[in-house]
Amino acid sequence: MQETGSISIHTENIFPIIKKFLYSDHEIFLRELVSNAVDATQKLKSLAQLGEYQGEAGELKVTVSVDKEARTITVSDRGIGMTAEEIKKYINQIAFSGATEFVEKYKDKDAAAKDQIIGQFGLGFYSAFMVAKEVEIFSKSFREDTEAARWVCDGSTEFTLETTDKAERGTDVVLHVAEDSDEFLEPQRLRGILTKYCKFLPIPIEFEGEVINQTQPLWTKQPADLTDEDYTKFYQELYPFSEAPLFWIHLNVDYPFNLTGILYFPKVKDELQLQRNKIQLYSRQVFITDEVKDVVPEFLMLLHGVLDSPDIPLNVSRSFLQADANVRKINQYITKKVADKLAEIFRKDREAFEQKWSDIGLFVKYGMLSDDKFYDRAKDIALVQNVGGKFFTLNEYKEHVQANQQDKNEQTVLLYTTDAEAQHAYVVAAQERGYDVLKLDGVLDSHFIGLLEQKLEKTTFKRVDADTVSKLIEKDETTESVLTDDEKTKLQELFAKAISNPAMHVQVEALAPQDAPVIITLPEFMRRMKDMQRAGGGGGMAMFGSLPDSYTVSVNANNPVAQRVLKADDEAAAKLAKQAFDLALLAQGMLKGEALTAFVKRSADLLAAE
Repeated sequence: MQETGSISIHTENIFPIIKKFLYSDHEIFLRELVSNAVDATQKLKSLAQLGEYQGEAGELKVTVSVDKEARTITVSDRGIGMTAEEIKKYINQIAFSGATEFVEKYKDKDAAAKDQIIGQFGLGFYSAFMVAKEVEIFSKSFREDTEAARWVCDGSTEFTLETTDKAERGTDVVLHVAEDSDEFLEPQRLRGILTKYCKFLPIPIEFEGEVINQTQPLWTKQPADLTDEDYTKFYQELYPFSEAPLFWIHLNVDYPFNLTGILYFPKVKDELQLQRNKIQLYSRQVFITDEVKDVVPEFLMLLHGVLDSPDIPLNVSRSFLQADANVRKINQYITKKVADKLAEIFRKDREAFEQKWSDIGLFVKYGMLSDDKFYDRAKDIALVQNVGGKFFTLNEYKEHVQANQQDKNEQTVLLYTTDAEAQHAYVVAAQERGYDVLKLDGVLDSHFIGLLEQKLEKTTFKRVDADTVSKLIEKDETTESVLTDDEKTKLQELFAKAISNPAMHVQVEALAPQDAPVIITLPEFMRRMKDMQRAGGGGGMAMFGSLPDSYTVSVNANNPVAQRVLKADDEAAAKLAKQAFDLALLAQGMLKGEALTAFVKRSADLLAAE
């Protein structure tokens, strides 16, 4: 018996539309056909468990084969198969999806059945026409006393349906590959697609005599049944040649949404190399995408691993996430789980947490900056480190310095360095006053400082070279100057003339005699604006980047050099002042080129003169 007819669709041009617009990447056809075959197999397993199929299931697998000479690709399964009537219904009437109907029918009988069915996207089968000029289906139902059927369609709306001979239960989909799709006749190309999309499908997928998938990937198992070695081995499978991860989080939740997966914290250098597309998204073990920005919070895009959820809505091609309530809930859940895991490590092994901080600090700071809820969860475990290498939580550090580093306005001043080597003289000067200095030299730290100033009460940050040490933390105490007002004015004029640079604003200050004769500082506000402008590259900060540098040159009235400059003749005073200023430049790493050469020569002359 043979029947011909038209597919029930609302437009004659459905196939050109499918071919051009349904999927952005034509290779998806194999994912869809294999997924359908897996669904059919899963359905048979469910029916057997329910007692609705009494026959011999036999070896359940999906086989993909290619015949280059015949120009065919065949996807075969031993699942439930279809009768001619079911083919008419499921294949010809696009509005119906066999998987959707199956779920509806069995949802009350077997809760697991619903979660095992991948293909709830009725158009998936038609992706075959993106690469095939003709598609044949040979199918035999699991039901007894039913005839096998053959369906043929050339990509138009016309089809042929007839009875055929087929010994075994199941379905074979045969694609007659079009001339413009020769690449898909290459076995290596097909193997690559299968490895990408079908590597973890729950039914064995055989290609060229070899099973290419793991049917029970790690995330489908219970954490209690797994060892650390299992997790690290799986990580190496996902990311060959990568360093072992720091730790991982095994996600396993079934309410109010279904989500499983494993997220790994990789080792990262302390720089913002956002290696996106490292987290793979699956839907019931079918690979969907590695673009997960809606599902995973922005600051956790540095994580690696897999997520699997049937509750993440996708468009008809499964290729794009659609933001909805479930996605937002999953996003928030992942944020909470990461925070909980960090807190657990911190509580259980503070020392191990500190050792990992150089790697995980980037995640934590990025998270605190971008997510208020994460800030609240992480604020008690976020660490800062002083130049001596000791770690503190934010509260611990405030308590550590509060007694000695409170200014006259009862503000706690936290001193920091962005380069302990370059700012060494300033760090030492602060330490000689009994002050503690933090090391904040990461790419996010300038932003992190701003955040902490907003969040921490009565707390401000100052870089150690933002002012003279006596002014970094202003107290009520004052140091008296040994110079008269006239001498101060003369000293200021001598130095201003010797320096002769409008960007250097000279002022004479009464500092401790042991402090340097000249100290150059860039005020904290100005330096921060310039740092932010450089980091942000424009926007509202652009105006600060165009401002000229404006440094403060503090001449120490109480240092013996001040007396020597005042007592010398004009020529000698100018040389001494320039030498003291150049020494200050040298301390800041600002003496370079011609000025450095002149300084070295002048120093040699001064030594010879002595």
